[in-house]
Amino acid sequence: MNVFKLLSLCMAVYLAGCATAPPPQTATSPDGDDALTLSASRELPRTAAPQPRRSVAPPASTTASDRVPLTPITAHQTASRSVVALAPPVDLWDRIRRGYAMPDLDTDLVRDREQWYATRPDYIFRMTERSKKYLFHIVEELELRGMPTELALLPFIESAFNPQAVSGAKAAGMWQFMPATGKYFELKQNAFRDDRRDVLASTRAALDYLQKLYGMFGDWHLALAAYNWGEGSVGRAIAKNQRAGTGTAYTDLNMPMETRFYVPKLQAVKNIVTNPAAFNSKLPLIENHPYFQTVTIRRDIDVALAARLAEVPLDDFKALNPSVNRPVILAAGTPQILLPWDNAEVFQGNLESYSGGRLASWTVWVAPSTLRPADAARRVGMTESDLRAINNIPPRVVIRAGSTLLVPRSVHVAHDVTEKVADNGQVTLAPEVVLKRSTVRAGKGESVATIARKYRVSTDTVAQWNKVSASATFKAGQQVVVFLPVTRKAKSVARAPARGKPAAVKPRASKPQKR
Repeated sequence: MNVFKLLSLCMAVYLAGCATAPPPQTATSPDGDDALTLSASRELPRTAAPQPRRSVAPPASTTASDRVPLTPITAHQTASRSVVALAPPVDLWDRIRRGYAMPDLDTDLVRDREQWYATRPDYIFRMTERSKKYLFHIVEELELRGMPTELALLPFIESAFNPQAVSGAKAAGMWQFMPATGKYFELKQNAFRDDRRDVLASTRAALDYLQKLYGMFGDWHLALAAYNWGEGSVGRAIAKNQRAGTGTAYTDLNMPMETRFYVPKLQAVKNIVTNPAAFNSKLPLIENHPYFQTVTIRRDIDVALAARLAEVPLDDFKALNPSVNRPVILAAGTPQILLPWDNAEVFQGNLESYSGGRLASWTVWVAPSTLRPADAARRVGMTESDLRAINNIPPRVVIRAGSTLLVPRSVHVAHDVTEKVADNGQVTLAPEVVLKRSTVRAGKGESVATIARKYRVSTDTVAQWNKVSASATFKAGQQVVVFLPVTRKAKSVARAPARGKPAAVKPRASKPQKR
């Protein structure tokens, strides 16, 4: 009987050795009980439809030609061998630590940043607490791409994990994309949403960009420098050192101060995550399972109503859906929202049983011509102050034709906003031209037409000003009424502040023109 048990044990060990890694996208339970360790492909219940990726590093695989022939072990050998226990990560921090793959940086600047963070434990805790909503998704995406998991800590450096962060150079979101770079990586920016703030879209774009930079430089420290400073700047710095015969590593390059501190900051945060107690820090518990899941919406719906149906505080709803910058979600442009895992089903049930009337109290109106805000407000039945507030229209401007304005939804409007408008809507403004009544003396042979050409207005306008026909002529010396722009006021309008309120976060000083 003992021999039979021994043979059974040998067979079990043999079969364990024959087992291959599970295929990619193997589903596991939300609580992480079946989470795999090391570099095995894994995927917990997906929180979004698969995102298109560029330059995705091929996952490690084992082909038939690579396998070493397996040989059975003897009963004697079992006594000297052990089976490795495959335990899931304790929490998400443990999972991140297991996926470290970047070389450590050990410099005085790293120790300087460690000291800075160590003296601010409350700041570290607040920042890491804020990351709870997003960190699991980022780690998932990094593992699916075979990228170092310490890159999940990069938003701590970029934005302190604040998706509404805006830098002095107009970089926005958790990953701090500049407008042009955001467009290059297909992050839509229009009157109704800014994907640079979107959790899923901005993460996809940031990892695409980081993979592209790693492919260019073959070094993660240089790739990170390029993410901060710009790939062209790093390339020129490397070329300069090559011509001088000096080193081309990250620590060898002559960089702006912000970029010189950039990787040391990340290394310092990595060291703190590795051993919080050594740096007088405490990390909040982040369990190794999804925080949110995606929910499809098929009708336009007010943000406040969506949060109420999901039974989620409005601030929490906005934190998960930060790209929506208006009080209504347009289903044609934002067909999915993020909700805490347990609230997604609640939302669906409450939406199906909702009997409170229309879901959206706002719609979009396209300006048919260039209008003053007061005139546009009268056309849509709003006060001028309300129209300006909801559409972020500053003083002393006019609304150009084709602008898409958010206006109250009439009880007679049953249709939702079209995809074309929801995806491309913009509010285009121009300085308001202030005209002052003046009189000029007509020259010999002058007419309405010649005066109109001289002052670059239409003949009908000059005729209306002077209450004559468009074909009329003037006597030499006759006084002609014209309305001329007030140059000084026009210049002051050009210096008017940009639309929108100042950023809630403190802009970073002298932000390099990167992303």
